[in-house]
Amino acid sequence: VHLVESGGGSVQTGGSLRLSCVASEYAYKMAWFRQAPGKEREGVASLARDGLFQYADSVKDRFTISRDNAKNTLYLQMNSLKSEDTGTYYCAARVEFSDYKPSLSKYEYDYWGQGTQVTVSS
Repeated sequence: VHLVESGGGSVQTGGSLRLSCVASEYAYKMAWFRQAPGKEREGVASLARDGLFQYADSVKDRFTISRDNAKNTLYLQMNSLKSEDTGTYYCAARVEFSDYKPSLSKYEYDYWGQGTQVTVSS
């Protein structure tokens, strides 16, 4: 499975970005992770097959995860961006069925994209 992210960039605090991830085939659950320099990769948002979703506390009410199954594309709409949102954002997918629950654990996912950089500055 190939995952290709796009949509990263540099924005000012309070700005918005929309990330996209195109998958080469269908995945039962998908997620966005991010990694800041010197920090571990952390789950940001996850979306399972039946539409169940989960967000990290740090992004609730600011980020929205969605997918277009017809296009095998996952999105992350990021609003009210903060400097602490800076990092490399990765798309992740689990192709084989495990359960119907979303997950922010990196161990749940088998495939990863190459990442797209998001920089938020004041």
